[in-house]
Amino acid sequence: MGTTLITDIDMLVTGDAAAPVLRDTQLLIEDGLVAAIGEDVAAPDRVISAGGMSVMPGLVDGHVHPTFGEWTPAQNAVGWLHNYLHGGTTSMVSAGELHLPGLPMDALTPELVTSLAVTSLHTTGRVRQSGVKMTAGTVLLTPGMTEGHFDRLAAAGASQAKFIFYDWNHLDTGEPMTYLQWANERDITVKMHSGGVSRSGSSRVAGYDLVSAVRPDVVAHISGGPIPMPDEEIRKTIDDLSGAIEVCSSMNYRATQVAVDRLTERGELHRLTLGTDTPGGTGVIPRGMLRNVLYLASVCGVDPAIAVAAATGNTASAHGLDAGVLAPGRPADLLILGPITGSLATNVLECFQLGDLPGIAAIFVDGEPLVLGRSEQTPPPSRRVSIQS
Repeated sequence: MGTTLITDIDMLVTGDAAAPVLRDTQLLIEDGLVAAIGEDVAAPDRVISAGGMSVMPGLVDGHVHPTFGEWTPAQNAVGWLHNYLHGGTTSMVSAGELHLPGLPMDALTPELVTSLAVTSLHTTGRVRQSGVKMTAGTVLLTPGMTEGHFDRLAAAGASQAKFIFYDWNHLDTGEPMTYLQWANERDITVKMHSGGVSRSGSSRVAGYDLVSAVRPDVVAHISGGPIPMPDEEIRKTIDDLSGAIEVCSSMNYRATQVAVDRLTERGELHRLTLGTDTPGGTGVIPRGMLRNVLYLASVCGVDPAIAVAAATGNTASAHGLDAGVLAPGRPADLLILGPITGSLATNVLECFQLGDLPGIAAIFVDGEPLVLGRSEQTPPPSRRVSIQS
């Protein structure tokens, strides 16, 4: 693949909450990975000037509902992955392929949910539609599963599981906690629907009592998907659990402030992860992840670099993905972006702090520029990238 040097970077936001920002730097890509940051490079194969704009990791959407390929029956839309890529999202994590027409939500069986996950892994999860990295094949946990089902999932490459339609009358048997153990032993991350019912009406209400009993790896859409648990239960969940806390675009905005304030008080914003919870009733929203970052930084008072980390490194880490952080040896999934003409911002972090949408000029996945010039989903930034050699 050769080497690509990106020069003239005014600000590089790493996606790592512990070391979030570098200034006036350059980045070398080699064989799809970040090879070096800030180092002098002799004779790269390609030089691209960022034109004084900012660089940040590609966004990692931790909560999507794919069906097959680029089609979603949720809004009868085709091409949504292409549009999300142009909104800056380079990686996605399925929260269940649950919009499949005819899927019997009230009659799920262990064999059905396992087979659906394996089928998704070998179809949607096998091919990068529009270049987006999709972690598909999320199993919808249901009563009666055996360790053999988890063996089959692991053998097929499954890495995610979800409690959403599970019958909580089985809680006293200890089955959900056993599922969590079996999943984690196989490096499968377990997410749990929290709050009231979702659009389908088939999901089960899950407040603090259920979430604290199961203790999943990721508490899904704590501030609403679209209905959250009560405020005090949000706070207790954050206080008593140690795992990731997810906020989605389908949120209750007021409840998001409650969750963010509690994480901030505890000094635990590193636990905050983001997703869109789309396609679904919220719609198909290509700029959904950008809007999440804008809301956190401009309304909730989160440091904009930390808001970026929530949308990139935090989310990737919570789901076991090698993405979301720009550092040597990590995948070169990145955006070049900057203020749109008319914005008072001078860099991407100021855009987020002001609540101004930035313009995306380039999108790289594994070091290859899938977008170079301007995104189809944002106005153009006031500066331009240029290929120097």
